[in-house]
Amino acid sequence: MTTRKRYWLMKSEPNDFSIDDLERVGTEPWTGVRNYQARNFMRDSMQVGDGVLFYHSNTEVPGIYGIAEVASGPYPDPTQFKKKSKYFDAKASHEEPRWFLVDVGFVRKLGRPIPLDEIRTHADRLGEDFALIRKGSRLSVLPVTAAQWKYLLALE
Repeated sequence: MTTRKRYWLMKSEPNDFSIDDLERVGTEPWTGVRNYQARNFMRDSMQVGDGVLFYHSNTEVPGIYGIAEVASGPYPDPTQFKKKSKYFDAKASHEEPRWFLVDVGFVRKLGRPIPLDEIRTHADRLGEDFALIRKGSRLSVLPVTAAQWKYLLALE
């Protein structure tokens, strides 16, 4: 039995890690997520081959800049154990890790970015459940329905 492909939007600040960086390295561990709901998405729901909209946040023109895919199953985020890391968690241990990640693999850059301002103009079509444009939603990992994925990529 095969499980259906799922879709996600993952945010990264381009000064820290951009779609160009992912293109250069090919595959990258998605380290540093320190929100339990986002962690749970990665740990419990993401599967190899799931689609990822690569979103640049905290930049002059926030928006979707590329497509990636989930390239590994979940495993403990090693930054939680490194005392010098800004993502160190003193409550985490190798026996009982608190934070998990998946590897993300480059698929392609979009022909043109899809800016957040443009995405907002399509709120009615994307639906109330599209967390990116919902007030108060600040998660760095968000689920996207297959219909939302298809619609967003049609904007390219």
